[in-house]
Amino acid sequence: MLKSDLLTPACWNDYELLDSGNFEKLERFGRYVVARPEPQALWNRSLSDAEWRQRADAVFRKDRRSEDRGEWVCKPGMPGQWFVEYGGEAMRLRMRLGLTSFKHVGIFPEQAENWDYIYRQVRRVGTGARVLNLFAYTGGASLAARAAGAEVTHVDSVKPVVGWARENMEASGLDGVRWIVDDALKFVRREVKRGKTYHGIVLDPPAYGRGADGEKWVLEEHINEMLSLCGELLEPQNGFLVLNLYSMGLSALLARSAVRQLVGACSAEQFGELYFTDPFGKALPLGVYYRCAR
Repeated sequence: MLKSDLLTPACWNDYELLDSGNFEKLERFGRYVVARPEPQALWNRSLSDAEWRQRADAVFRKDRRSEDRGEWVCKPGMPGQWFVEYGGEAMRLRMRLGLTSFKHVGIFPEQAENWDYIYRQVRRVGTGARVLNLFAYTGGASLAARAAGAEVTHVDSVKPVVGWARENMEASGLDGVRWIVDDALKFVRREVKRGKTYHGIVLDPPAYGRGADGEKWVLEEHINEMLSLCGELLEPQNGFLVLNLYSMGLSALLARSAVRQLVGACSAEQFGELYFTDPFGKALPLGVYYRCAR
C-alpha cells in the first residue's frame, strides 16, 4: 500500500507561521512579521483584523492591474533587507531576505525539510558527491549540499537571483558553488550531451517561467522532458533526487508516478506534502514533494 508523508520542518527558530486564513498568512521571519497572500488558506483567520494590523511590520497588497505583482506597505523601521538563520542537521545557514514585488521574501521556509534531507544524502554518498540544483532560486538547497561537502552546480535563469544566492553562500561561511545563469532545460540538455552525471539532482520548477534568453517554461508541457533528461544525468548507483511542485491541483502521487516512469525506480522513496501548522491548529499545505534515493 502506498503511504504519503506529511512533513514539517522542526529546526526553525527564525521562522513561525503566526496565523492563516482569508487567503493570507501571517509569518515571522526573524525579528519581523509579514502578511502576504496565500491561496490555500481558504479558512477564516483565528486572530482579529486588528491583531493582524498590530503584529504585521509589512503587508503585501496585490496590484489590481497585475496577476503576479504588488507592493509592500511597511511600518516605520521595517528594513528592505534582513537576515535569518537556519540550523538543521550539522549545518548553519544564514540567508538574506528582502521584500520583492512578487510577494516572495527570498526563501520558502517549508523547504528546510528538504535541505535536511539533501544534507543527509550528500553525507551518505560521501567524498566527491556532485549535486545539481535546478530552478535554484536563492540557494537553500545548494547551501545544504555544499555544507555537507558536495560539489554543487546551481542553475537559475535570473542573474540577480543567482547573485542573491551567492550572497547567502558567503553569509553562511561557504564557498566553491558553481553558479550558472541559464535556462534549466537548455542546461540539462547540454549536460546530457556532455555525458555528465550527478549523485544528487534537486528540481524546484515553477508553474510558469522565463529562461535567461526569454525561453518559455510551462510545467505541464516541459516536465516530462526535464525528468527524462534528469534520469540520464542521475548516477545509477548511490544517487538521490528531490522534486518540488507548487502548482495547485498537482499531487504528490502525480510527482511519484512521473519520476518512477521517467527517471526509474529507487530503493527508498518518500512523497507527500510540506506544511506548517499555525498556533491555532490549522495545517497550511505549501507544496508537494517527491524524493528518492538509490
